[in-house]
Amino acid sequence: MSRNVLRSIENDQIIRSLLDNDAYKFAMQQAVLHRYPTADAVVEFHCRNDEDLTPYIPAIRAQVEAVATMKFTDDQLWYLGNIRFLKKDYVHYLSMFHLDAKHVHIYNNAGKLAIEIRGPWVSIIMWEVMLMAIISEIRNRVLHSDKTIDMARERIFKKVETLEKQIRGEDMTGFRIADFGTRRRFSFDTQFMVSDFMKHALPDIFIGSSNYHIARELKLTPIGTQAHEWFQAHQALGGSRLVDSQKAALEAWVQEYRGDLGIALTDCICMNSFVKDFDLYFAKLFDGVRHDSGDPIVWGERAIKMYQDLHINPTTKTLVFSDGLTLDKSLAIYRHFKGRINTSFGIGTSLSCDIEGVKPMNMVLKMTKCNGADTAKLSDSPGKTMCKNEGYVNYLKEVFNYQVLEKGTD
Repeated sequence: MSRNVLRSIENDQIIRSLLDNDAYKFAMQQAVLHRYPTADAVVEFHCRNDEDLTPYIPAIRAQVEAVATMKFTDDQLWYLGNIRFLKKDYVHYLSMFHLDAKHVHIYNNAGKLAIEIRGPWVSIIMWEVMLMAIISEIRNRVLHSDKTIDMARERIFKKVETLEKQIRGEDMTGFRIADFGTRRRFSFDTQFMVSDFMKHALPDIFIGSSNYHIARELKLTPIGTQAHEWFQAHQALGGSRLVDSQKAALEAWVQEYRGDLGIALTDCICMNSFVKDFDLYFAKLFDGVRHDSGDPIVWGERAIKMYQDLHINPTTKTLVFSDGLTLDKSLAIYRHFKGRINTSFGIGTSLSCDIEGVKPMNMVLKMTKCNGADTAKLSDSPGKTMCKNEGYVNYLKEVFNYQVLEKGTD
């Protein structure tokens, strides 16, 4: 590893705009500000890649310090102020907002990179996506300094060319894809280039980006509602029994957005548990649901059955898929459900970090505590569970009668 490369990274700011973050972070921060302004949280890093990230610690710290000096500019605030569901008081809050590096604790834990973010939930919520983008880009600059944006451009050109051949002559009305690639991107420049290319190459298919900065610069629709942490926090915020925490999270979202941002994430516990809580009231209020773990076809069939059991026409609702997608997978899922329910696809790493010879990062930053109490995400892919307290995980599974979706599940 070149120490000179790491030194140059420390002095070259990776996050150049506070808008370089995902839309759901802004949506959740506004809801937290209005509903839980005094809540505290702990968010922890976990890397599933078998590689040593500890040499990057000084560079990561330097990038965190750089982000902490940034504030929203007047033109950025004007942009946010013109988004219908972002309220005036929240945009005013952002005019005074800055991230605090003291909330981010980065250290070497027995030879592994450890990161804990601790502080007021409303203050630390913006760190997750930016920190992962920082870690990913530092690591990629060090390990893959020979890779260029032209290599990424060549890959996306071939992918789009293949897709165009696959769908030639086919009615693709309703096939919609978006960029969800901020967290594990090769670099910001790569993500921006891919989104720009897709916008022009597939104007009737590519609909937007989860990244506010990219959406603003390319005049795309910013896309995103809530993440797992919204549901996890409600396990600990009080005011309801643990078994009712998903319903409390959904109700708080409905009251905050009152018809906007109407896609609900289903797998903080698992789809089977979600369906029990997503009654006719919520099914009518939300526009659709989002898949983020487990078999997408099995999940989609279960969602259709859920709507049918509630006597709701599935063709009036939308399934959003966002788990490990590629263009090929998205096309296959679209064809499977075409005409039965609306679909949309958020594609991440396979677009924003697709360069020959580069293995993308596999990492997460997840809430582990809220107001001093444990929280956990289980999901329909058991390997994605993240919580230090095994006893709490077992209790959560018992309370919700945790059963992941399987083929043939009713």
